[in-house]
Amino acid sequence: SIRTFMISKTHITVQQYAECVKSGKCSRPGTEPGCNWGVSGREHHPVNCVSWDQAVKYAKFRNARLPSEAEWEYAARNAGKDQKYPWGDQPATCDRALMNEKGEDFTGFGCGTGTTMPVCSKPAGNTAQGLCDMSGNVWQWVQDTYQTSYEDIPLDGTAFVEPGNKRGAKVTRGGSLYNDSNALRANSRGCEEPGAQFDGTGFRIAKSAD
Repeated sequence: SIRTFMISKTHITVQQYAECVKSGKCSRPGTEPGCNWGVSGREHHPVNCVSWDQAVKYAKFRNARLPSEAEWEYAARNAGKDQKYPWGDQPATCDRALMNEKGEDFTGFGCGTGTTMPVCSKPAGNTAQGLCDMSGNVWQWVQDTYQTSYEDIPLDGTAFVEPGNKRGAKVTRGGSLYNDSNALRANSRGCEEPGAQFDGTGFRIAKSAD
């Protein structure tokens, strides 16, 4: 069961994250090739090249937190429906998500653009509740520590925060511009070490409703 919660409509954008940096509460994202920080015209793109630790600090700045893995999947399934993608069971295409439309071919990254796009650029892929980019654009950090099964997870939808495995790796969800349709499914999971910064990873935030 999932307790009532709120989740942000979009990935956190570069512009939104910059407010936290300006306040002194957040550190700057990475600036390697593919990172959106400091790139003119990408203020409304997802902030990427941020670690799990940086995402947690931003969430606290907004008096929020990262969503749990259970909350994220509940939201990505249109309030828990049995469906493959946030928009339903129709195939993942570039009309619905920013993805790699050509598998391993580099020219397919970002639907041929090779970059992220402004949040909510693919409204055909929204959930029924209006959440944008639950699949594609960038992976999304969630609260949970990664483990290979759901055997010991909390039954109330809160995050699994035990040591887990994979050196304390944290779960990522949603797939990115670099991934094909398999990674964009609502049940697909990834993981990275909490200090890692990648141009294909960002986040959204959540808050308990009670």
